[in-house]
Amino acid sequence: MLPTHAIAGMVLALPVAYARPEFAAVALVAGFVGGAMPDLDLYAGHRKTLHYPVYGPPLAAAALLVAAWQPTAATVGVAVALAAAALHSLADVLGGGLELRPWEATSERAVYDHHRSRWLAPRRWVRYDGSPRDLLLAVALAAPLLVTLDAPLRVLVFATLAVAVGYTAVRRVLPGLAVFVVDRLLAPVAPGRAFAYVPARYRERTGGDAPADGSS
Repeated sequence: MLPTHAIAGMVLALPVAYARPEFAAVALVAGFVGGAMPDLDLYAGHRKTLHYPVYGPPLAAAALLVAAWQPTAATVGVAVALAAAALHSLADVLGGGLELRPWEATSERAVYDHHRSRWLAPRRWVRYDGSPRDLLLAVALAAPLLVTLDAPLRVLVFATLAVAVGYTAVRRVLPGLAVFVVDRLLAPVAPGRAFAYVPARYRERTGGDAPADGSS
């Protein structure tokens, strides 16, 4: 889930914060933003448009080299954000598939590999986003942040964990709610064009897998 990725991005920034305290705030905020950023494609080719498991890591490595050579708030922030985004893309392979109910394990699409033009299969080490194991991972990652950070960043971590707890609590009922809203409320009144942009996985008539073009 997005809170886990955001917290992981902040953890990724911790070594930078310790090595260069003057860039600590920039690095930690950039890690948070970069960790969450790939999921902005949720309704526009999810895990494809902004997820780059192959190209992301070398781009982040190049940015980190630039930041090491010329450390400024801008270079450090960009490098950490790209590294956190790359970590997000790679970590999604370890979770569930792209289907509406990932605990059913009906999809073999985890993250799109732009280099080979194919979907990477989910490993399901974490069964699905918002699972109890996902929440446990978020709490474990947050622990060093809560111990070392001062306010307001510690407040940000607590708030992110609160979102994670809430999302985990309702995760199993969200698919049914989404299908009801889309098929029962939006479909009868939404113009055909607008409704066409609703991801296919939110439509009752669709099954587990996303469309081949990754539009969901």
